[in-house]
Amino acid sequence: MRTHRQPIHVLSSWVRRQPPKVKAFLAVVSGMAALVLLRSIVHDHDNLFVASEAVHSIGIAVLIYKLMKEKTCAGLSLKSQELTAIFLAVRLYCSFVMEYDIHTLLDLSTFAATLWVIYMIRFNLRSSYMADKDNFAIYYVVIPCAVLALLIHPSTSHNFVNRIFWAFCVYLEAVSVLPQLHVMQNTKIVEPFTAHYVFALGVARFLACAHWVLQVLDSRGHLLVALGYGLWPSMVLISEIVQTFILADFCYYYVKSVLGGQLVLRLPSGVV
Repeated sequence: MRTHRQPIHVLSSWVRRQPPKVKAFLAVVSGMAALVLLRSIVHDHDNLFVASEAVHSIGIAVLIYKLMKEKTCAGLSLKSQELTAIFLAVRLYCSFVMEYDIHTLLDLSTFAATLWVIYMIRFNLRSSYMADKDNFAIYYVVIPCAVLALLIHPSTSHNFVNRIFWAFCVYLEAVSVLPQLHVMQNTKIVEPFTAHYVFALGVARFLACAHWVLQVLDSRGHLLVALGYGLWPSMVLISEIVQTFILADFCYYYVKSVLGGQLVLRLPSGVV
């Protein structure tokens, strides 16, 4: 007797069979639809950025719960946490000297939680740390981000060094999750708490990207002028978009896994 498949399974099977160009087109269309929806229900788009930082904090809280409950850091990337701590520390410095506000407080709490996670992985739970899987060379992202920050940075009236730091934290944030994705691709199997954490990062990245895109649309491009001249305004938007698309593939498999009732996420080859 033939069983009826759930619509989500039918749709995911159809999407999986499509060529890469069609998948890219569907991703763009889905992103645009989500932006239109957010624009209609969120009137103050600055709240999206606050929500992005709040979701990131929730993701860190899930990570802390995993470390405290399961007493293991298996599947987590120490290098991703260290990159996160670096860009948060730089962004906190920029916030204190350039624009102290609610974002500074949110970043401070996330930074403190990230330092705690790093401490737990390095010392208390070191025996369960998968160092052989966490073999992404972070200088591959830190050095290019630093060079890019020297070449392309804000043209505002702030101190030159502060403008370099500002650009560096924007670029580093965009790629800080790469070591974590590399670990998950090496292991192929992602346990629930780690999957929840990375999905929270994906949602946070999308909300931050939506904030910038909608702000540009609402200001009819004037926001780009306010950010300065040259390539910097475009690089801010590109960095936000890159952050979102780096995690888009993982988020797709996460949602598919959750809707299918699977507790453990299994990633096919080539996701990262």
